[in-house]
Amino acid sequence: MAEVTSGTLLKKGAEASLFLTEWHGRRVIVKVRLPKKYRPTELDEWIRRYRTAHEPELMHEAKLAGVPTPTIFLVDMANAAITMEFVEGKQVKLLLGDISKEQRQELCFRIGEHIGKLHGHGIIHGDLTTSNMILNGEGKVFLVDFGLGEKNTELEAKGVDLHLMKRALQSTHYEFAEECFQNVMRGYAAVLGEQDAKSVLEKIREIERRGRYVAERREEA
Repeated sequence: MAEVTSGTLLKKGAEASLFLTEWHGRRVIVKVRLPKKYRPTELDEWIRRYRTAHEPELMHEAKLAGVPTPTIFLVDMANAAITMEFVEGKQVKLLLGDISKEQRQELCFRIGEHIGKLHGHGIIHGDLTTSNMILNGEGKVFLVDFGLGEKNTELEAKGVDLHLMKRALQSTHYEFAEECFQNVMRGYAAVLGEQDAKSVLEKIREIERRGRYVAERREEA
């Protein structure tokens, strides 16, 4: 672990910490799932091991589906750590407000295509935000952080995945959130077809109605 902790801490999240470090002469990201003291030890170890093994599997399957993801170099089960490619580029979160409307629409369309490819192969990302999308110097959009992902073909799971994407756009890019999401869904439909995209949109609306109902009941209470 000395090699990991001597790196630069890029992000300390609730689920894991990301370090930028050197590994065999190349810059890499090391994702470490540190123990959570609030969980029983055995449960904590199981969760950390499961997610450490499961995330690289999902990323590999996403790559086979045609979605760019960082290359995995090493999975250290003993330390719940994953060593992966460092993708040179910028988070989409930091780009959307600085590019033209046409570029933004095209970028969101490509993101929608990626999500469509994931869902078409039964992969749910679990944390679809523009912070987890990186545009590299060659114009490729990489999806990162599959730590909360799963294999699931159910419409509900797809709706929840895209509902999170919509909420993330509304909270971070509210000026053009609707425009962005429409183009995400255009890209999604280009991969999965109009009918499947329509079904997912209907599911998203249902999820939104459920959320409003719960909020109203809380206010009444």
